[in-house]
Amino acid sequence: MTDATTPAPAPGEPPRADCVADAAGGITFDIAVVDTAEPVLLLRRRGRGGGPAEEARLPLTPAGGGRLRAVLPSTMGLAEGRWDVYVDERPVEPGIRDLRALVDRVPDEGGPVAVRIPYPTADGRLAVRSWVRGPHAEAGDLSFGEAACTVEGTLYGADLGPGAVAEARLGERVHRVPAAGEKGAFAFTLPYAPLAEEPPAEGQLLWELWLRPDADAEAVRVSRILDDVWDRKSVFVYPAHRGEGYRAAPCYTTDNTLCVRVTA
Repeated sequence: MTDATTPAPAPGEPPRADCVADAAGGITFDIAVVDTAEPVLLLRRRGRGGGPAEEARLPLTPAGGGRLRAVLPSTMGLAEGRWDVYVDERPVEPGIRDLRALVDRVPDEGGPVAVRIPYPTADGRLAVRSWVRGPHAEAGDLSFGEAACTVEGTLYGADLGPGAVAEARLGERVHRVPAAGEKGAFAFTLPYAPLAEEPPAEGQLLWELWLRPDADAEAVRVSRILDDVWDRKSVFVYPAHRGEGYRAAPCYTTDNTLCVRVTA
């Protein structure tokens, strides 16, 4: 664990866990000893569309120094989504989070890209953000020209082939541009004007960016998940282009997927 640890909570306070994430996708949770009917750390996935919540149960074992430890191994499947952390149905608060191993991470080859990042929720609780992508298009540097942006990145689990394109999608509307690259890299340049042919009178249009590795392949969502940032939406802000009756700029969503936002 980290050199420092979070002090034990006072009686009646919620339990707190220190976390260490490793580059393989595992997480170690250390928590001060608490009165518990069952020594288990519970991860509960927030239900989607009214569906039932999933659960993962991790045994808590003594770790010395008056602390208990639970380990989420990289080999344990964890569906994509947001997982809240509990002990005896009590929400766990975040302590010290060591995410250094996630910075500039390069995933192993031969399987889907699995990412787990422990993070504090808006109401101060501990949760784990999980992604499972295969293939995966990891966005890298963005650069800007006249009324266009160029996206570079790395493609995992597939190779670019004949007919590779990037797609900007808005409902049933799709705008395609050629994609190129070699040795796992990809790049494409997306002009803004075709996305603003019908600019909104108010509000915004949010065009999702996808990569189709070849003419016969399924499209892959362009995202950026291979580091320690669990929510890029407010962290990465890109310059906006002002066109004829519109403004356009790339942006990330709360799920770290890349889009182009068009506003009047």
